[in-house]
Amino acid sequence: MNIRAGRAGDGVGPKADLRKRRQRPARAAVTASRAREVFPLSPLGSQIRDLRAARGLSLARLAEAIGKSIGYVSQIERGRSEVSISTLKAISDALDVQIGWFFQGYDPRVPAEHGRVVRRENRRRLNFPGTGIEEELLSPTLTGEAELILSTFAPGARSGDEQVSRMAEQSGFVVTGELELAVGPRKFRLRTGDSFRIGRGEAFSAANPGPEVSVSLWVIAPPRY
Repeated sequence: MNIRAGRAGDGVGPKADLRKRRQRPARAAVTASRAREVFPLSPLGSQIRDLRAARGLSLARLAEAIGKSIGYVSQIERGRSEVSISTLKAISDALDVQIGWFFQGYDPRVPAEHGRVVRRENRRRLNFPGTGIEEELLSPTLTGEAELILSTFAPGARSGDEQVSRMAEQSGFVVTGELELAVGPRKFRLRTGDSFRIGRGEAFSAANPGPEVSVSLWVIAPPRY
């Protein structure tokens, strides 16, 4: 090994090493600052906040449901506190989604697309075991005036025996297959290409009466996922 002694001014030796060490924090700070500008913090916190708001759940109620303080949940939503898997599982249970919901919806390698674009492979999905129904959120976020959902019903699948209502305006389009809508006492059998509307607060249920998979596109305003 060849060790070269440093001379004054040649940039090598103990003094030069000291100068380099003094310079590193400044360069590191600049690098970190640029990284924050180009690669924003994970949107996990904002996803939790948006879904909580869409569910109509207050910060206090979510905190109570997972056994944490309001301040801690607030820090999570603002991206100022880390979240353990166990806590995230508790949050997903309280918000009635699978934990995988919070790991989809965007490509972290393309931060410019977050909140703007949802690639097909990154859609957030909800499965309802035993029902034959799957829903995919097509909207990049739940903070807009409306949300876009792709709903898939297996043959014979139905949303439930009882009708439910949402405090939102709902419109839809049957992409393929058939969809039977019950709105109050009225029933409508829709086919591919048909569209529909359900008024704010109207009780409804949906089912697939046909032999083929039913796919429909729903617009819900405001978001009430």
